[in-house]
Amino acid sequence: MRALVQRVSRGCVRVEGAVVGEIDRGLVVLVGVHGDDDETDAAYVSEKIANLRIFPDEEGKMNRSVLDEGASVLVVSQFTLYADTRKGRRPSFVEAARPEQADPLVDLVCERLGDLGVKTQSGVFGAHMEVELTNDGPVTILIDTHTSKGE
Repeated sequence: MRALVQRVSRGCVRVEGAVVGEIDRGLVVLVGVHGDDDETDAAYVSEKIANLRIFPDEEGKMNRSVLDEGASVLVVSQFTLYADTRKGRRPSFVEAARPEQADPLVDLVCERLGDLGVKTQSGVFGAHMEVELTNDGPVTILIDTHTSKGE
């Protein structure tokens, strides 16, 4: 599983012009699911997102988490995080999980974040979404369970 974590001053997702998720200060997280991922990957990613110390403390050092800040997370499913661009000009997405596998795992990331005490909103899985965000910093960090857990 890959999660592209962006610290933001605001984030919004629209589907067919209607706002389906919106946050002020917090994190916009694009989540891609690999065909080999399962519930343990969702749990790992959720814990990392909730506890990643990327907000500044009173000295300006990145020492505070989204939980410490009482900030929110906006989760957006993003199968294109598994684009393989090594051959040709058209990306291949063969490593991305099928929707019937990916959708419940993205939902589980949101559920686990909520269980950890993080105010969480999300986009709509499989929909054409318009994502707006104002990156704060900018701070953008990639979490990849296939490299982070020593695989």
